[in-house]
Amino acid sequence: MEIIILIIVIIILAETTILLSKKHRTTRSGNRRIFVDTSVLIDGRILNIARTGFIDGNLIILKSVLKELQLLADGKDSEKRSRARSGLSNITELERVIEVSTEILDDGEGNKKVDDQLLKYAKEEKGLILTLDYNLIKVAEAEKIATLNINELALAVRTEFLPGAKIKLKITEKGSNRGQGVGHLSDGTMVVVEKASNKIGKDIIVEFVRFHETPAGKIIFARSAKR
Repeated sequence: MEIIILIIVIIILAETTILLSKKHRTTRSGNRRIFVDTSVLIDGRILNIARTGFIDGNLIILKSVLKELQLLADGKDSEKRSRARSGLSNITELERVIEVSTEILDDGEGNKKVDDQLLKYAKEEKGLILTLDYNLIKVAEAEKIATLNINELALAVRTEFLPGAKIKLKITEKGSNRGQGVGHLSDGTMVVVEKASNKIGKDIIVEFVRFHETPAGKIIFARSAKR
């Protein structure tokens, strides 16, 4: 019995420490109100971003967003159900992140479209909308409402390589031309390597030669190099 009581006391102390730390951190955060949409919560990258402390503002999650996730989590589509449940879990985790303040706001409009509610509150409170939804971003721009897009952030901070740069690359398949081997960078960019068709399955050092932009994205041409 004493062990159980001790465990309960430790849990209470741990939760109190988290709340106090969170409160202390919140006083130093920005005053911007950032309204988070469903797509961001399902995506999940917001958790890692929040933990870095780079978010200058308070994250606001409308109850209509929460309700939309709950409906999807109870739906018949197994893929959407799984993603929605992940989104709900991410809300719980965000509330525990001490580097940012997260608030659940009762918008009291259960029958209104979620996007309309996000636009309404962001406009009224001069806040921002954090979203991955292209159409919502375009509507927000028309309404003069600022938006934040995690995909744009990812593109902005990704490593840019220049001709002459050398990296280790795994050759995964043959290229379209004779002798070519193909590998991919961590962001999915294709790298075509000369005289590497016999290196499939191996990690080799390659040197970037030139870059080619296509409608589908960037292709990098490289050659084998010494360390």
